[in-house]
Amino acid sequence: MTNTTLQPVQNIAPVDKKKRSSDPAQAEYEDGKEFLEKRELAQAALAFHNALLAFEEKDDQNGIANASNQLGHVCLQRLEYEKALTHYQRAWDICEKKNDPMSLIALSNQFVTVRQGLMQYPEAIQICLDLLDSYSGNNNPEGVVSTLERMVAIYLETGDKAKAADGYRTIASIHARYKHKNIAERFMEKAQALEEAV
Repeated sequence: MTNTTLQPVQNIAPVDKKKRSSDPAQAEYEDGKEFLEKRELAQAALAFHNALLAFEEKDDQNGIANASNQLGHVCLQRLEYEKALTHYQRAWDICEKKNDPMSLIALSNQFVTVRQGLMQYPEAIQICLDLLDSYSGNNNPEGVVSTLERMVAIYLETGDKAKAADGYRTIASIHARYKHKNIAERFMEKAQALEEAV
């Protein structure tokens, strides 16, 4: 039998509570992320706005980029595309100066969604084409396929079934190259169905 002293219950901290940052700006930012996760958009916007102001006061460029990005996410969920574009653009400018290609790719994906929401389809397609170059250059077939699927969705939204069919055929050829026979066949069937509907 061992001699164990138990800790008094009132001294036990809750296990699931994350330690709040001692930096007020970071604490607001973390609160905003929790609110956004719970889809409490008004509270998330307020927390990210407060974080942004605090990061600006400290001239913390990474903090400004992160808060701007998150504000873009909030606006996107509220379907406020113009505001989302402004916030994402601010984050983009900082990431571009810092030569952060991974963040730029993530932001490019958000820009596609924003441009599509604004019905600026040629701009959305151009961003997709730039993404295809990035993903191809990094030998990322998953990124290529997901971008092609987004392009197909845009083409379908604009009624361009021929280009959508081309997109499906390209996706099928990528899957065929990786020996995903069933998936490749499914995309070829989608392409043929669209061509018959033209």
